[in-house]
Amino acid sequence: MAKTKDKTTDDEWRGRLTEEQYQVLRKKGTEPPFSGEYWDNHDPGIYKCAGCGELLFASGDKFESGTGWPSFTRAAADGSVETRTDTSHGMVRKEVLCSKCSGHLGHVFDDGPGPGGKRYCINSISLEFIKDE
Repeated sequence: MAKTKDKTTDDEWRGRLTEEQYQVLRKKGTEPPFSGEYWDNHDPGIYKCAGCGELLFASGDKFESGTGWPSFTRAAADGSVETRTDTSHGMVRKEVLCSKCSGHLGHVFDDGPGPGGKRYCINSISLEFIKDE
């Protein structure tokens, strides 16, 4: 059985996640654009990993990219996400993963706004949103 660095087995992931979450977080799938719960969310709050609860992104860093996926200019904290080279689908991209559970979140591109110029393009299904009270 394959294990992630947090020692959760594949069977445990299947029991913890919905089938759709499992396909994205553990099998590196992608939800269709404009279909996810958070692509058009403008509420203040934080976004956590749907797999393990790690804090990943803050609403203040979210922007409208027009891509149909939630997009952020940066991660919530240094080390909360990792990147890895992804050569699937005949492209070279930077995959974004949760640093705690290695769950696939999406990809990061160098075409974002602001001084950092990053666009973290993230699948809604890989996130849990906690609204500010």
